[in-house]
Amino acid sequence: MPEKNTSQLSNTAKTSGAKSIIALMREPTAADKALVEKAYAFAATAHEGHKRLSGEPYLTHLVATAEDLARIGMGAKTIAAGLLHDCVEDMGVGLDTIEKEFGKEIAFLVDGVTKLGKLKYHGTTRHVESLRKLLVATSQDVRVLIIKLMDRLHNMRTLKYVRPEKRQRIALETLEIHAAIAHRLGMGVVRRELEDLAFEYAYPKEFAETKKLVTEREKETQKRLDDMTRKLKRGLAEAGITHFEIDSRVKGLYSLWQKLKRKGGEVENVHDVAALRVVVDSIADCYHTLGIVHGLWQPIPNRIKDYIRVPKPNGYQSLHTTVFSGDGGIVEIQIRTSQMHDEALFGVASHVSYKEKTPSRDDISGAESGKQSSFDWVRSLMPRIARKNAASKVDTLSTKALTPRKPNYHGQKGEPEWLAELTEHTEDPDFETVIKTDIFSHRIFVFTPKGDTIDLPQGSTPIDLAYAVHSDIGDHAFGAKVNGKMVPLSSELENGDIVEIETKRSAHPTTKWLNFVKTTMARRHIRTVLEKNK
Repeated sequence: MPEKNTSQLSNTAKTSGAKSIIALMREPTAADKALVEKAYAFAATAHEGHKRLSGEPYLTHLVATAEDLARIGMGAKTIAAGLLHDCVEDMGVGLDTIEKEFGKEIAFLVDGVTKLGKLKYHGTTRHVESLRKLLVATSQDVRVLIIKLMDRLHNMRTLKYVRPEKRQRIALETLEIHAAIAHRLGMGVVRRELEDLAFEYAYPKEFAETKKLVTEREKETQKRLDDMTRKLKRGLAEAGITHFEIDSRVKGLYSLWQKLKRKGGEVENVHDVAALRVVVDSIADCYHTLGIVHGLWQPIPNRIKDYIRVPKPNGYQSLHTTVFSGDGGIVEIQIRTSQMHDEALFGVASHVSYKEKTPSRDDISGAESGKQSSFDWVRSLMPRIARKNAASKVDTLSTKALTPRKPNYHGQKGEPEWLAELTEHTEDPDFETVIKTDIFSHRIFVFTPKGDTIDLPQGSTPIDLAYAVHSDIGDHAFGAKVNGKMVPLSSELENGDIVEIETKRSAHPTTKWLNFVKTTMARRHIRTVLEKNK
């Protein structure tokens, strides 16, 4: 234990504060509870007398971090590390003490979070060294990053107590790094809260303007959503769909501001400001519900998106349709299964059925067990969702046409390929380009003629795809067909495109290719060939 007088805290006080955390855990064992209680007692003693800028005991921050980790389904060891993550840096507790009391695994997590806490951010353009270290640490165990995200989330909730001159720097860091990574991990609920909390301090003028836009339409929007909810409930019941949940949401302020910039500042051009979310039992019910929705309201052409068949690159799955509400408004309706909904919130996107081996609480190796989803490496760290999905009934829909495509972008350790590849390039002189294309950019899925799915940065070209498939195909690419039509090799690909690369042994990369390729992999191979030809 820390070198303090532990008699100042009674045993009851040391463990009673852990109850709120344990109450949020999913089916904790007696050993899980004991570990969390021990970590809480240790942290309470180590941080005794330590205050936050708000004047509250520092322990409130650690408990909030641990509660958020429990809320998203993390295991007892990760939650314990969340309670202990500031003991080493702030209170001078030796890492060897943590290891002696809690074991090597928890000590490793605490050490990783401690190292991330020492990194100072000054903008992604000039200072990328912090990102190198962040990604290196994360590649060893992604739980380090998840703890850091929950730590940052609570810090953002209390940012008003930080000195004014530091608030904007912290807010910009949150937007450019933490929220971006939460999005890349598919953690929608975390991303939205981080963005909206940071928006107010990073861009105060724009925040006020956007909030005013939403406030002016709030009553009208809510009434519209309530009326549509009642009508949809009746429609679903009459069609025989009895197991469903409907809720409504208004687009996050930061996300709305970003979209307004792309739409010329006119809120009327943003069609997903208000949305209804329908959660049903199965994929078959999703498509049935889509038909019911279109029977109730007129859909807007070209605004129907099937992210079940073609998931977003971060694994997100849902059906989206935008309809005229009948009272002059436009509303987006999202339809998904309960599994898809959990995964959209917590980042464990899956592209296979529920027939998966339930990973054990301590299985952090990422080793595959049959077919795995693109984010099973996160699933194995979140027993709450893993158990829920294992216990759920298997989707009995057998129609092959509705089976979601399964992108294959695992690294050797089970983490997504983009993370595995990034850590291989941390010493690369083009590292800044790597992080901008692989984390801080939107992603697209494109398909080969055989149906294989390739995950690429937005703006990628057929050459990028060629090198993503195989370096030899890229080195001898001669032409490209997109959706059956010949296109220039410099053409930008779009989500869902089917791309066929034509090769010729006499064809070789040219310096012009460097002007339009997007991925660092393609750029590296092109330069290698050009150097050889010299």
